[in-house]
Amino acid sequence: MMCADGNDVRQIMLSAYELGMTDGDYVFISYHPFNNTKTFGDDSWNQGDENDAKLKIAYKALMTIRLFEPTTDEYINFQKEMNRRMLESYNFTPAAGDEANFFATSFHDALILYSLAINETLHEGGDIRDGLALNNKMWNRTFQGIAGEVSITEKGDRVAVYSLWDMTDTENGVFEVVADYYGVSNTIQWHKDIVWHGRPDGSSPPDTPPCGFYNENPKCHDKADNTMVMVSSILAACVVIASACAMLFVYRKMKLNSELMNMSWKIRYEDLIFHHISKSVSSSIRSLSMTGSVLDVNNQRQMFAKVAQYEGRMVALKQMNSTKIDLNRKVLLEFRNLRRLEHSNLVRFVGACIDGIDENKQVIITEYCPKGSLQDILENDALKLDWDFKSSLLLDVIKGLSFLHHSELGVHGRMRSSNCVVDTRFVVKLTDFGLHTLRDSSSEDSDNQTKMKKMLCKAPEQLRNPNKPLTKEGDIYAVGIIMQEVVMRGSPFETESKNDVDVKVILEKLAAKLPQPFRPHVPTDDCSPEMHIIMGQCWHELPEERPSVNELLSSLKKICKNVSGGIMDNLLSRMEFYASNLEGLVEERTSAFLEEKKRAETLLYEVLPKSVADQLKVGSAVHPETYDNVTIFFSDIVGFTALSSSSTPMQVVALLNDLYTCFDGIIGHFDVYKVETIGDAYMVVSGLPIRNGNKHAKEIAKMSLALLEAVASFKVRHRPDHNLLLRAGVHSGPCVAGVVGLKMPRYCLFGDTVNTASRMESNGEALKIHISSSTDEILNEFNEFEIQCRGEIEMKGKGKQTTYWLLGKKV
Repeated sequence: MMCADGNDVRQIMLSAYELGMTDGDYVFISYHPFNNTKTFGDDSWNQGDENDAKLKIAYKALMTIRLFEPTTDEYINFQKEMNRRMLESYNFTPAAGDEANFFATSFHDALILYSLAINETLHEGGDIRDGLALNNKMWNRTFQGIAGEVSITEKGDRVAVYSLWDMTDTENGVFEVVADYYGVSNTIQWHKDIVWHGRPDGSSPPDTPPCGFYNENPKCHDKADNTMVMVSSILAACVVIASACAMLFVYRKMKLNSELMNMSWKIRYEDLIFHHISKSVSSSIRSLSMTGSVLDVNNQRQMFAKVAQYEGRMVALKQMNSTKIDLNRKVLLEFRNLRRLEHSNLVRFVGACIDGIDENKQVIITEYCPKGSLQDILENDALKLDWDFKSSLLLDVIKGLSFLHHSELGVHGRMRSSNCVVDTRFVVKLTDFGLHTLRDSSSEDSDNQTKMKKMLCKAPEQLRNPNKPLTKEGDIYAVGIIMQEVVMRGSPFETESKNDVDVKVILEKLAAKLPQPFRPHVPTDDCSPEMHIIMGQCWHELPEERPSVNELLSSLKKICKNVSGGIMDNLLSRMEFYASNLEGLVEERTSAFLEEKKRAETLLYEVLPKSVADQLKVGSAVHPETYDNVTIFFSDIVGFTALSSSSTPMQVVALLNDLYTCFDGIIGHFDVYKVETIGDAYMVVSGLPIRNGNKHAKEIAKMSLALLEAVASFKVRHRPDHNLLLRAGVHSGPCVAGVVGLKMPRYCLFGDTVNTASRMESNGEALKIHISSSTDEILNEFNEFEIQCRGEIEMKGKGKQTTYWLLGKKV
């Protein structure tokens, strides 16, 4: 089995000939989609070189699988038209093998399928921008394409037809189609017998040679040889496994290198937009603490954030610590790992600007969370926080850290309440993790009182040795400090700071190895004993004695039994505390209103055409409109009165509901509009309110044949043995359409065309489609239908009229 370029196929068959493998013991099968195309290479044996004679013999052992090539006139005319337009429109003459092929028709069929889905969606009043709805209409269906019937599976795959080619004329080396495989029905249609060349009895070669492919059959060797074969097989298997492992390792390494060099995280500073940001965001905002805090002239704390717009969304910018960035493998790997991180409790890394020499343009770009940081929330006395809400905040922090500890980064390293930001849904997200060598670390080395407060969350071992690698245990210690902040609603070491203890002194006590380690004081009345125990474990002097993030999350969940911890589960309660329930209430009422509005619009689109309904929705008056030519269809059931008299009212209602449900499902596939149903009468029109040229007669004709076919197999629920007899009439002509009434508006048609169509139905016969001469004249333009002249008949109010029977579509 092989699938290769045409020249490679020739080389393979030439090698097989020289190895003596083309004498009938082997069969070669090649998958080559198209014959003699430049794209896939020429795989024919006859190419005018010195190998033609050998390959003519070798190709006797070759069978080729190709896509089915239609031979219908429509398909051939389509190819000719494609080549003509390429020459006229683009002055391009395709070379041999480049003519319009199956791919061109596939694009054409794809457009037909898309158009069918669009038309049906518009007719049903749907939204053509709803991609999922369009997919549902395009999948699991069959339609007529340029080359014949096209079937799409329920997963959106096109079911292809394949042909098997074999050399049937060995003297001239001619290949012909011997069989076609139809994927829809899973059947094979044979046209000719396969010629097994080189087989004396004409049989096919055995699946396995008598002695095996590698002469491994024991009957062909003695016992000693069998042992050697077994040992050789084992060694060969080991070599294959080792080679596969090595190839897998090399592949993964190459894939990783490709991802690193791709640098999809790289963003140009010019792509950031600053002048569109509102003043309320770009000036002093108490919303984001990623860039640190300063004191204003009134000694009032304010938060400043550098933000911008990127690809239509707000992003936060973090300054790097150097204008010269060494993009070594370690840094590239960290950028790649950051880009892959995605969790509901982690701020998403967007990218970084590293080009240029301006240090102000060397920034890390992350998701922007406008609701402030956890530190801001705790210091805002206007917000009332109960224990359930505090627990929810802590759960979000630990969930984000848990994901980070189990990710490729493995550690945060800068855990503190100012790096726990809150998004628009009041979900706490961790930020400022990763890329530690590139982040602005000037604040860590400063003696400024405010900036040194950030170091209060560092573990004692890191204060003693700043060069010590960042650890998970250090993050756990920082979480313990954050717990103290949340419990006491204050800054780290709140009690000690109130006693006028300088921050520098606190840091010295933390770094000193005292008999009793220095830790924050939390009054017993501020939290439960269990929370005291958890904080004490996080502050343990020995890092290995601190709990892991999994143990910490499990312990906190046991304490917070009334808090589910899920973002969506606690969303309404968070909105109540942070927006006095107003925002949540408005959103709920708005959602209910939109849902009710959607139901009302759906009902309106069922009663009136979409274009008319849209005018009524915006308050516009719908004026009557004249249409020069439309086609109207009337039908009823012969003998319905007798059937109704022998049935109960409930059975009649069930019968009509089943019948019209069947009809409604069928007419949805055509460009028609159902006007109304009265009893067993069914009225449909095409050509309004959206004009479609002369296609209205064609659409009604196809719909009529489909309804007639459906009635033939329709079963009456309470009378299974009763066959319904549909009588239909069709007429084309001018009419006036408009909306009548305000209480229950109806879209009605007026004019002699309506009366004539009704007369065509009443003068028709059961299981026949009666059409007028005007409709016959239009249908003859398409030359697609079989029509029989009925002759002249007397019609009430019309006199003698020449009418016709619509028998079906031409084959």
